[in-house]
This record gives sequence, C-alpha cells and structure tokens, in this order.
Amino acid sequence: MNLVRSFVTAFSMFSKLPVPTLKWRDDNMRYMLAMFPFVGAVVGLFVWAWLWISEALGFGALLRAAGLTLLPVAVTGGIHLDGFCDTSDALASHAPAERKREILKDPHTGAFAVISVVAYLILYFALSTELQVSARTPLLLGAMFVLSRTLSGLSVLLFAPNGGKGLLSTFKNAAEKQVSVAILAVFFLLCLAGLLLTDLYLGAAMIAAAVLCVLYLFFMARRQFGGMSGDLAGYFLQLGELCMLAAMILIQKVVFQ
Repeated sequence: MNLVRSFVTAFSMFSKLPVPTLKWRDDNMRYMLAMFPFVGAVVGLFVWAWLWISEALGFGALLRAAGLTLLPVAVTGGIHLDGFCDTSDALASHAPAERKREILKDPHTGAFAVISVVAYLILYFALSTELQVSARTPLLLGAMFVLSRTLSGLSVLLFAPNGGKGLLSTFKNAAEKQVSVAILAVFFLLCLAGLLLTDLYLGAAMIAAAVLCVLYLFFMARRQFGGMSGDLAGYFLQLGELCMLAAMILIQKVVFQ
C-alpha cells in the first residue's frame, strides 16, 4: 500500500492530473521519488497522442512544435519550470552561496527568471520544429521524460543537500532511501536499454547529453549553492530535457542527412 500511496502522491505533487489528495505524511511519501519516473511516462503518452493527432490531421511543423513545447508544461503544471526560474535568478545574481539560497526561497519572480524561461521555451519550440518525426520518435521522447525524472530523483537522494528546509528536505527525510535508489536505478537501466534499442545513435547522444547535465548539476550545486535543493532538481530536469532534445536533433541532422 505504501507504493500505491507514494504513486498517487507523486502524481499529486509533480503533475496537474486529477488524482486523490493524500495527507503529507512520511508513509505516503516514502517511495514518492521512486515513483517520479511514472509521471514522465504519462507525459510521454500525451506527447505520443499529440504526435499521432498531428500526423492524422496534417498539422504543420509549427503547430506540432507548439504542442510538443506546451504539453509537458500543461501536464506538470510548470512545477519544474518554477525551479528553473528560481535557479536562473539565483545564478544571475553572482552573489555568495548563502544569498543564492535566499533567492531560491524568494516567492517573487526576478527579471532574469522571466528572460530565462522565455528563452528556454523559444529554444525548445525552435528545436521541436526541426524534429524529424518517425515511428520511433514517441519512444525516444517518452524515454527522455522518464530519464530526466529518474536522474532528478537520484540527484535528490544521492547529492549532498544545501542544508535548507524546503521540499527537498521533506522528500529526502521521508524517503526509504535504499529502496528508492534501487528502483530509480532500474528505471535508469531500462531507459538506457530503451533508448539504445530504439535507435543506437540517437539514444547514445541523448544519454551522453543527460550524463553531462548530471555532472554539471553536481558541480554547480556544490559550488554555487553549497548543495542540492528542490529548485535545482527542477532546473536540472528542464535543462536535461532541452539538451537531450538538442542532441537528438543534432544527430538527426549530422548522421541521417
């Protein structure tokens, strides 16, 4: 039952999908981070449905790209983009680590957050217009959404925290760490196998991009903020998906044209 409650809590926290609301108790959040990749799988299903509709109705590249850009935000409610905005504000401040952590907690949106999120969405949209869609594309994109959440969850559980008392601290303290890490490790291996079996070149490029983003997150979080936070996990998720999409399109352009 703990797994089921954690599954529901994960969707309640990390998506806007209608699910039962459970109390924020440790037993309901024990495996929540381990269930996080399932949210990515559902995002992938929505994206697959949009690609199918786009093909069936003959949508142009711009309308198809708009759906690819906005659907993940609609399904998640923008919770990870919120972390991206807060982190962008903090990084742009060039302040000491303590001040950066204060900026992460500030509910106000700064100019650099607005600039960063607009630039992010424009770039994601532009990349999506260049995407060469095939029968394998939904599988690759679905694995991308699962992999980003798998690595985000692992970073929360394994990277040293910055000492704050935010949501990350709550999730981490409530988690059954060894079991959650083991489940996420299985997700990671399944994503690797799925990407490589679906398309060796595209899959390898996407995996490489994700790994590089994890390394960047590790060193950036430690140097700039003194450790991990929930906002940094959201920042990584958005950055990782953008980089994986870019890597996918780059290989399509270089290898298959």
